[in-house]
Amino acid sequence: MSHFYPTAEYAEEQPLARTILATHVASRGFQLGTALGLISCTIESAFKRRTITIPLLLRSAGAGSIIGAGVSTVGMIGRMWGRENIEWADRSWRLRYNTGQSAIDNWSEPGAVIGAVTVALRRPSTVLVGWRGVVGGAGIGSLVGMIGCITFTEAFQHKSK
Repeated sequence: MSHFYPTAEYAEEQPLARTILATHVASRGFQLGTALGLISCTIESAFKRRTITIPLLLRSAGAGSIIGAGVSTVGMIGRMWGRENIEWADRSWRLRYNTGQSAIDNWSEPGAVIGAVTVALRRPSTVLVGWRGVVGGAGIGSLVGMIGCITFTEAFQHKSK
């Protein structure tokens, strides 16, 4: 997200403030929903004593990611309803200048693309998982990118001290 939107020198002048904030909230909800979908799939499989398969994980992650993105977006609308444009601009501007958020975006966006393409290009698997599997692949790739960013950042910070 950090490379796709323009940024302003001052928060009051931030263009596309609503779009930036909505994209950020939806992408974080997408990641959270993916994680919750994977956790619920694992717990459900343990209780039902059935084997966890890759198509099952992908479909659960896909459904969770869509639900997570939707719920977080509705929550953002509820939170920001009736707010002034300056409040949207300020929050968006702070997101744009937050180096941690930019780093997470720079790792999780390519991860999502790689995950979706990996699932989509696997011919036998695509038939088994459908669109939820491809979306699940994107969600898992996004999570892997976020975890990779955090791990890399922590390892790099500890080395420099």
